[in-house]
Amino acid sequence: DGRLTFFPGNQTVDLPFINFMKRHGTVFLNAYTNSPICCPSRAAMWSGLFTHLTESWNNFKGLDPDYVTWMDLMEKHGYHSQKFGKLDYTSGHHSVSNRVEAWTRDVQFLLRQEGRPIVNLTGDRKLVRVMEADWQNTDKAVNWIKEEAVNLTQPFVLYLGLNLPHPYPSPYAGENFGSSTFSTSPYWLEKVTYEAIKIPKWSSLSGMHPVDYYSSYTKNCTGEFTKEEVRNIRAFYYAMCAETDAMLGEIISALRDTRLLGKTIVIFTADHGELAMEHRQFYKMSMYEGSSHVPLLAMGPGIKEQQEIPNLVSLVDIYPTMLDIAKIPVPQNLSGYSLIPLLCEMAENEVSPRGPRPSWVLSEFHGCNVNSSMYMLRISKWKYIAYSDGCSVLPQLFDLTADPDELTNVAIKFPEIVHSLDKILRSVVNYPKVSSSVQEYNKQQFISWRQSLGQNYSSVIANLRWHQDWLKEQKKYENAIDKWL
Repeated sequence: DGRLTFFPGNQTVDLPFINFMKRHGTVFLNAYTNSPICCPSRAAMWSGLFTHLTESWNNFKGLDPDYVTWMDLMEKHGYHSQKFGKLDYTSGHHSVSNRVEAWTRDVQFLLRQEGRPIVNLTGDRKLVRVMEADWQNTDKAVNWIKEEAVNLTQPFVLYLGLNLPHPYPSPYAGENFGSSTFSTSPYWLEKVTYEAIKIPKWSSLSGMHPVDYYSSYTKNCTGEFTKEEVRNIRAFYYAMCAETDAMLGEIISALRDTRLLGKTIVIFTADHGELAMEHRQFYKMSMYEGSSHVPLLAMGPGIKEQQEIPNLVSLVDIYPTMLDIAKIPVPQNLSGYSLIPLLCEMAENEVSPRGPRPSWVLSEFHGCNVNSSMYMLRISKWKYIAYSDGCSVLPQLFDLTADPDELTNVAIKFPEIVHSLDKILRSVVNYPKVSSSVQEYNKQQFISWRQSLGQNYSSVIANLRWHQDWLKEQKKYENAIDKWL
């Protein structure tokens, strides 16, 4: 969650290496994902293109494997490149269950797709390496810096993708289970200031926006939760962020030990955030700040120290920024704009022949746990969220200055602002048309999948993550699917 990288969010957990980057570099106060889920978000970051251009609709449909990423171009221009850890920009490592959930989101039924969010305390005060796989990848990156990078005569670019602070799989939830367990050790939990944890306010279930209600239901969050449960989920999430910060620290330390830190640009960001029980949801797949607002920090030669940048930026800006760093000409068809003018306090026209960056950012989502395509335009203090064709589902409008927790939808109160923001949004993306294409894609994918199963259709569906709900009224749900098709 990007808000943890600056005040007041950073009061809840000790993140020493994020703070080190802030002291020696720049933090963006308003950085957003272009799609709040792993694969579509990464597709945007590696391509520099908005989601409706990559057509990365869900966690399986990412970037075309032949697409030329910024790393490909840097390699072509003499950079030595290395990747470790989670990439997930052509396709995500997700189950058939996720796939079917994404395709059937337009079906008129409600089925729980996730386990109820819970916490799990593991090990003792000595257990530092909870997420072993991430630590192994961090070790690989550290060894590469110390053994390879230090001896290179050419410049290098290193990418390390971590899974944390993602919740862990929850086997108790049944076959093809989701990831609804927030897990940490006492070592990390001690880095969290419990008194600073804010318990989020919730709307009543009946007062929720219909898309929010669908998300809360499919994420298994519509039941009762005590304040203690909510506080613990949030605390464990913050502890997982502290463990992630320590991995960043290993990279910074390796660069310092090899005397490369002074001549290396370090960028830290994330594909999306975590709601951690805000708006009665956990996970991502939402345009609320906890899910869509990402961390973005940079430090290194030429980058201003102790700088906080309020400008709106997003992950598509990474592509032109990397090329700018490497002095490679930036393609003109990109959705993003280089961050170098902001980071180095230069005039925009010194760097970009395209002129100044727009005053807005765009995020969109077309995957599971949400029963409509959604589009978020953030501009000045406003966040505008449009759904589907723009008519069948009411939009949301939040004034983030007056209402940073996004509890009051003021779309009806300010129709002229809704009208002008919708006009800007439509000038960027013909969203009713995109929504319609995604609906058609989902239907075709589901039909192909169902045909590939032969006679097994309903028994296979019954074993997906939602099987406990499906089996209660199997006929009713089969009919709902038939009606949709």
